[in-house]
Amino acid sequence: MTITLSEFISQAVSNPPLLITILLTLGVIMVNGWTDAPNAIATCVSTRAMSPRSAIIMAAIFNFFGVLFMTIVNATVAQTIYNMVDFGGDPHEALIALCAALFAIVAWATAAWAFGIPTSESHALIAGVSGAAIALHNGFSGINGGEWVKVLYGLGLSTLLGFVMGWVTVKLTELICRRMDRRKTSGFFQGAQVCGGAAMAFMHGAQDGQKFMGIFMLGIFLAKGQGNVTNFVIPIWMMILCSAVMGLGTSIGGYRIIKAVGMDMVKLEQYQGFSADLAAAGCLLISSLTGVPVSTTHTKTTAIMGVGAAKRLSSVNWGVVNEMVLTWVLTFPGCGLIGFLMAKLFIWIF
Repeated sequence: MTITLSEFISQAVSNPPLLITILLTLGVIMVNGWTDAPNAIATCVSTRAMSPRSAIIMAAIFNFFGVLFMTIVNATVAQTIYNMVDFGGDPHEALIALCAALFAIVAWATAAWAFGIPTSESHALIAGVSGAAIALHNGFSGINGGEWVKVLYGLGLSTLLGFVMGWVTVKLTELICRRMDRRKTSGFFQGAQVCGGAAMAFMHGAQDGQKFMGIFMLGIFLAKGQGNVTNFVIPIWMMILCSAVMGLGTSIGGYRIIKAVGMDMVKLEQYQGFSADLAAAGCLLISSLTGVPVSTTHTKTTAIMGVGAAKRLSSVNWGVVNEMVLTWVLTFPGCGLIGFLMAKLFIWIF
């Protein structure tokens, strides 16, 4: 099942709840581009391979193409997020609960950005929507355990594989270049960093864009009174709209998060930044092709940790790491609780 652009415009104009849902969904996508995308370019900015402005423009462009291309190739991640919770029952109340979840995600992400902490919008999305579904059903019957297992797999994969691949990649890079003059390789690694940052931005769009389009489709079906749709096709116009909004969010910038991830956590040389980008992009590619929703934030930051730890453990600023891990741990219960409370409040009001 899908929806044409003309049908979408007609329904949005005539259905205020759908219009509000669309605006909130696009707001979440923009916040994702604003707060998550800086992780993709943190390393190439911190090693001075690119200026912040140039890196942000590059990230916006490659975010756009990542959303568009990967959704055409394999939309499994979107299907996983869509089927993770059950918003069946009364479509009106379900749509209100979804709006509450989206509101909670924006509030959580904005608060994290204000403190310069790179939270995961992927996990905020999952937590907020799950909290709203629990509020809607007054219990855990609204949670699809089979799809949630994939989320837990993704959490473990993005943390462990990101760190291991970062460690292995930088060791291989050092082994290959051990007899080379460091001064002669600086130009190569500067260009390689630009390519690595572009690859990370592309894969960020490929992973996160699909998650939010799954929620976008859920909102449309609920507004039409179709709460039990299980299979759908994402239309091209939606891919273009979501990728453009994510690119716009990225263009707003996020220098505070770039500083926290790329400068404060580990002091990187250009070859180390390239290794972190290559490792994280590879991990995200594997996850996207297998349909496992992972956090781009977790993947990139753990890859940087792995690169730093390959030199020595003291190279990593574990104080900054502890702050990030605490935020990650609090995201599920924190954003889930906000989603739950907002859903109860919104259903009571409306």
